[in-house]
Amino acid sequence: MSLTHEQLAAAGSAAGMIVIVVCGLLVVAALVAAVRFGIGVRRRESAPRRRSEHPTPPCTGPVREEREMREPNEVPRAGSGGERLTPYQLGNAPSRSSENQTRPRW
Repeated sequence: MSLTHEQLAAAGSAAGMIVIVVCGLLVVAALVAAVRFGIGVRRRESAPRRRSEHPTPPCTGPVREEREMREPNEVPRAGSGGERLTPYQLGNAPSRSSENQTRPRW
C-alpha cells in the first residue's frame, strides 16, 4: 500500500471513531434528560399516604371468612312451543342460602 492509502485508512477510522463518540454522547444526553424529566414528574405527584391515612380494620376486629352452603336458582324451562329463552328472560340468577347448612361428606 502506498502512503496515501494508509493516510486515508487512518483518517477513515478517526472519522468513524468521532461518529461513534458523538452518538455515544447523544445517547448519554438523552438518558440524562429522561432521568431529569422523571424526577420532575415525581416531584409534581402528590406525596404518598402517611401511616395514619391508610385504611384500618373495623373495631370489631379483622373480617373472618364465612362458610355457607349455597344453592343455585333453577333455570326456567322453555314454554311448550319449544322456543329458546333469551338472557333478558332469565334475569339475574344469583345463588341463595341452602336450608341445610351441613357440609356433604364424601
